Amino acid sequence: MDAETLREYLTFYQDLGFTSLYKRSAKPAKAEQVTVPVLPALPALAPEGDTLEKIREDIGDCTRCRLHAARHSIVFGSGNPQARLVFVGEGPGADEDAKGLPFVGRAGQLLTQMIEGTAKREGIPLERNDVYICNVVKCRPPENRTPEPDEMEICGQFLYRQLSTIQPKAICALGATAARALLGRKEGVTRMRGNWFKWRDIPLMVTYHPSYLLRPYNQDAKREAWEDLKKALHFVYD
Repeated sequence: MDAETLREYLTFYQDLGFTSLYKRSAKPAKAEQVTVPVLPALPALAPEGDTLEKIREDIGDCTRCRLHAARHSIVFGSGNPQARLVFVGEGPGADEDAKGLPFVGRAGQLLTQMIEGTAKREGIPLERNDVYICNVVKCRPPENRTPEPDEMEICGQFLYRQLSTIQPKAICALGATAARALLGRKEGVTRMRGNWFKWRDIPLMVTYHPSYLLRPYNQDAKREAWEDLKKALHFVYD
């Protein structure tokens, strides 16, 4: 197996959530012919010709993880399917679970104000419907807790397909959970925010989650988040 094929296999299994591989080694008692099996072709993580409609159809009435037990709605995503900028949050809250749409509660209203207000001030003709917004997990975690790793891994396959289908010019990760899910990094948002990273060769900006900005003592974070968004908007739309 050449190095490139090996890299593709390791990347594939990493995307499936495997963190360790084990190699069995045994010294033969005498020389004998070894047959090297032909490895199958790697299955595509995002099927050819994938669409948002097909991804939603494949999710169905999902019961793949424990989050389905208490949900009212699967919150798939909303916005322009050809968006140049995609926002990824953590998971639905109570308002989103009730309406089946992402970021429609207080945090969502703030996000809308940030997108449209920043765009207007910077002279960029942009409204919320021009971007695409989704979450790492599609069902509301109980009591709005942070999604567990296995829940994010299961739902992550659909987020991967969403982003691969849209192919935006940039992604904005809202909060630590979204940043960890997309980048696999352990740093906090304070250290990552305002910097460009890469998700599958797509530039990715990390910033604070709007729900964090709603807390009254986070005035500095609000200013920083506006700066992050301004940087992302100019990168995408200039």
